[in-house]
Amino acid sequence: MMRLRPWPAGPVGIPGAMMRTMQTELDPGQGWPPSPAPGPRRVAVVTGAARGIGLAIAGQFLADGWSVVMLDRDQAMLAESSRELSLAGESRVLAVEADVSDPRQVSAAARQVGQAFGGVDALVNNAGVAVFAPIAETSWAAWREVMATNLDGPFLCTQALLPLLRLRAGAAVVNIASISGLRASTLRVAYGTSKAALIHLTRQQAVELGDIGIRVNAVAPGPVETAMAQAVHTPAIRADYRATIPLGRYGSLQEIAAVVHFLCTPAAGYINGQVLAVDGGFDAAGVGLPTLRETRAREPRR
Repeated sequence: MMRLRPWPAGPVGIPGAMMRTMQTELDPGQGWPPSPAPGPRRVAVVTGAARGIGLAIAGQFLADGWSVVMLDRDQAMLAESSRELSLAGESRVLAVEADVSDPRQVSAAARQVGQAFGGVDALVNNAGVAVFAPIAETSWAAWREVMATNLDGPFLCTQALLPLLRLRAGAAVVNIASISGLRASTLRVAYGTSKAALIHLTRQQAVELGDIGIRVNAVAPGPVETAMAQAVHTPAIRADYRATIPLGRYGSLQEIAAVVHFLCTPAAGYINGQVLAVDGGFDAAGVGLPTLRETRAREPRR
């Protein structure tokens, strides 16, 4: 039930009486966003969950009380990671070995999820692979591997899990794209193109699935402190990124996971078909920004 509470006199030009009519407050004990109605524990399916961003996302959902399906094709790493996340005395983690680019494996995984939980509240299509090579040196096999995982995978997983998503009110899908899908870069013809296509797939899914109450959004991470980045980004490359990113640093796994989790909650209930770049301002940065920043830094503060 909503009730009015008087406010102090409003800012200059806004009478206090008008301000009082503008403010409403939820009854004590309630808040915004509203908590989900009592019912089955919420279930999130995270692909590519054995390491990196996917593992961080799985941990974020678990910390909020969700049950989590960790789906990955790396059986050994999946087993190790799921053991680390499993809570003593609870069965809130289900590890499912599957290759998201294989329709039969995806269908089998969906059946396993349905048998275990009955429905799905959130699907995070995170599984991805990267091949960095010039266009002339990118083989057809490499191109197809990247497209099969990064684009076919989200299509197949969303399609296979759709019957389970429809069973839960407020269900959401988040596709993990990349800043490489928003701005072109060298050596990323396959990877960048796959992520750009995933961004448009996100919009197609949002328009169609919104009609049945399922929201679909994408998160486009910028440079993130993952094990892969630490292994392949040389000191010179890291310096270039820091010089270009307005915040001057890499993002953390937890920062990406927090945004993904938010998009799957009631707080994001009116967000659909959007691409959220979590990149420290990298996509917004213009040509010549590092030089301008250095010049500005040398100017005396006023």
